[in-house]
Amino acid sequence: MLLCDIGNTSYHFLSQSESFKKDVKSFDASEVKHKVYYISVNKDVDISLKNLANWVDISTHLDKAKYYETMGVDRMMALEAIEGGIILDAGSAITVDVKRDGVFEGGFIYPGLKTMSESYKNISSALAYEFNFDIDLRGLPKNSQDAITYGYLKTLYCEVMSHKMEIILTGGDANLFAKIFKEARVDEHLVFKGMKRVISDL
Repeated sequence: MLLCDIGNTSYHFLSQSESFKKDVKSFDASEVKHKVYYISVNKDVDISLKNLANWVDISTHLDKAKYYETMGVDRMMALEAIEGGIILDAGSAITVDVKRDGVFEGGFIYPGLKTMSESYKNISSALAYEFNFDIDLRGLPKNSQDAITYGYLKTLYCEVMSHKMEIILTGGDANLFAKIFKEARVDEHLVFKGMKRVISDL
């Protein structure tokens, strides 16, 4: 079974247990001859795939009424993979979603690392630091790098921890956030697990 999660910059494939990515701008989906079950948040790619019979959009089989109208299908699919917990997807944006006893309770969107880092640089070149994921959030910082890091991470950390649920980290920066959320588990295939669950019900 070939699965594909299509974002704004890449096609993310899973074949058996092996995952790989292709660039949205250069990849020609028509070269794939196998059946591909996919989800997509990229409207331009959606248009090109409609003419390819072997590409099957499984989002049409998802009960979207459980979520909200403008919610990204990748977030929905990640939630389909769990019965309960809080999912932090650390990608170009950070999304945080809560599911309890099989019911989606809601979530929020937070700026991703790159966006937030650039916003500090736009304020002043003196704030052009990388975030320090080895920071101790229990005490107030006494240097600029940690002050920026604390301001960015502490609010997110406190909100996520306040739900007192299992935390699942996914997305490209998941391993960085694992340094902050030390009790969390990282699951890079969470969206794919949700896709498999939906496909099993077809």
